[in-house]
Amino acid sequence: MTTAAPLFSEGVRLHRAGRLVEAEQIYRQVLGSEPQHCDCLHLLGLVFLQQRRHALAIEQIDRALARDPGNVFAWNNRGIALKELNRLDEAVASYDRAIAAQPNYAQALMNRGNALQLLNRYDEALASYDRALAAQPDYAEALLSRGNALRQLKRLEDALASYDRLLALRSDSVEAHTNRAAVLAELRRFDEALASCDRALALRADVAEAHATRANILCALNRRDEALACLDRAIALRPDLAEVHYNRGNILQDLRRFDAALASYDRALALRPDHAEAHYNRANLLHVLKRYEDALAGFDQALQLRPDHAEAAANRGAVLHDLGRHAEALASLERASALRPALADSRYNEALCRLLLGDFARGWQDHEWRWETEQLRNGKRHFRQPLWLGSDDIGGKTILLHAEQGLGDTIQFCRYAPLVAACGGQIVLEVQPPLRELMRSLLARCTIVSRGEALPDFDTHCPLLSLPLAFGTRLDTIPSAVPYLAAQADKHALWRDRLGPREGLRIGLVWAGNPRKELPNRNRIDAQRSICFDALSPLFDVAGCRFYSLQKGVDALAQLRQSAWRDRVIDWTDELHDFSDTAALVENLDLVISVDTSVAHLAGALGKPFWLLNRYNTCWRWLVDRDDSPWYPTARLFRQDATRDWSAVIARVRAALAGHHAGRS
Repeated sequence: MTTAAPLFSEGVRLHRAGRLVEAEQIYRQVLGSEPQHCDCLHLLGLVFLQQRRHALAIEQIDRALARDPGNVFAWNNRGIALKELNRLDEAVASYDRAIAAQPNYAQALMNRGNALQLLNRYDEALASYDRALAAQPDYAEALLSRGNALRQLKRLEDALASYDRLLALRSDSVEAHTNRAAVLAELRRFDEALASCDRALALRADVAEAHATRANILCALNRRDEALACLDRAIALRPDLAEVHYNRGNILQDLRRFDAALASYDRALALRPDHAEAHYNRANLLHVLKRYEDALAGFDQALQLRPDHAEAAANRGAVLHDLGRHAEALASLERASALRPALADSRYNEALCRLLLGDFARGWQDHEWRWETEQLRNGKRHFRQPLWLGSDDIGGKTILLHAEQGLGDTIQFCRYAPLVAACGGQIVLEVQPPLRELMRSLLARCTIVSRGEALPDFDTHCPLLSLPLAFGTRLDTIPSAVPYLAAQADKHALWRDRLGPREGLRIGLVWAGNPRKELPNRNRIDAQRSICFDALSPLFDVAGCRFYSLQKGVDALAQLRQSAWRDRVIDWTDELHDFSDTAALVENLDLVISVDTSVAHLAGALGKPFWLLNRYNTCWRWLVDRDDSPWYPTARLFRQDATRDWSAVIARVRAALAGHHAGRS
């Protein structure tokens, strides 16, 4: 021991100077002559730890502990090596051995807290940090980690206080300024958050995490282009940060730069294959790109990593719906609802799936969840008068029935107004302005108001799409008698005269819905239900047919007016000022051929034959596996098959149209 002492001291000197390779050589020389030298055994293990040779470090430190089991520093360093190998429970146990021997060992207490945080045991981690700070109140690293734990516990003000306490001790802590910025952003104090982030970057401009945090703040402020630039700077500094690539993918997806977003998600997953959220958002993107099977695989991977991921189960159900696998879709949505019963979008989509499958009893009940969804919650009406859902007597009372969602929904569900009137209620019907005149034909004694006008007094109210629930509607009890709407007599006569003598079959055409470009999800659905005008061209050479445009919308009408086939369709749509005008024209036609939009509902409500060009992932109201509709006796459905090819649909419509004309000849 005596002869080894000078050599060991030289090894310690080199070790402290950071000359690890030379220190290792000397420690090995010492152990060559004194194999049981406890301090040398431990310090050689520490060299291995500093060289990130973690498994070797544990083996070496265990040799030291076999000789000196009371060495608290060795237990602490062993815990650090175990943590780096992600053997977190063993790491905690190792720290516990150190703390049992020395209860105020602040570093071991802090390291224990860090391991507990990685185990998501934040309350225990916080207690460990508090013990470390009780032993050493100015322990900056413990204050930083304590703030991080408090942030995870959503105790944001306490987290902020912990970071501020650290900055009072060490104002140049880049990590504290950065993490403080993240907490301020969660508190929606964005100006302060940016200032804190900028302070971190002023101290050190090469900290990738600070650029990444700044990007998150800018994204929350909808300054996505600036956020993207920050993420690019972060990646240039640290290309190995999976979270930064993931966040970059999210921003690019929001910017609709889908190929670049997909590449960012792929890079994030290459760095961290177990990143459940990256699998989830990548799958959402693949769904948008109509890569349904790939999206399904992505959601499955997210759920394998996080079986409690309710949103992944819900969106998986949406993909299965688009694939026409409706029973599986319902099962996935039920799983989402079981995981998180208050997940409104999942409950609403579950309702729509049940309605699609004809389960009206459960479907109408769950359909009330629509008012809690992100898509529709802002449309919920808040009146002091109570909601009526069929159970209360409304005899002699005035009930407000109010439209919601689209024009087609109003046309479809206004049919319930006479049933409400039969319950003794005096009806005030509030509808979208383009429907006001048409709705005068619904009931003789009904006050019609346009949305946005002052409402008369009323005692109770009901949204139109809640009326099927109020009346306990089943498939076999749908009020399907038509017509329940009619054009004004003078307008009907005007269009009759305008059309003149009959010269063959008169057919109205609608090829596109409202694109709703400001609502990405609605725009995506519209892109699936709409077709381009020229796709209808095979119909135009069917003998004995005259075609009339019923289409509205600048983009869709431009397709007609710029088409080589424009002369085959009579276009008087500039004279259709509201739905009462459209109804009068439709009443003078023989047939309407339409995509799934409001004019199809109008034709059905007028009792006019209509053929629906129906997308593969159909709306719930058209049910599954049938070419008729219990809502509209005059409807005939032409559905896309799994190819989602409109040309096959148009070919079947053309054949049916030729046969229909031949039958009338």
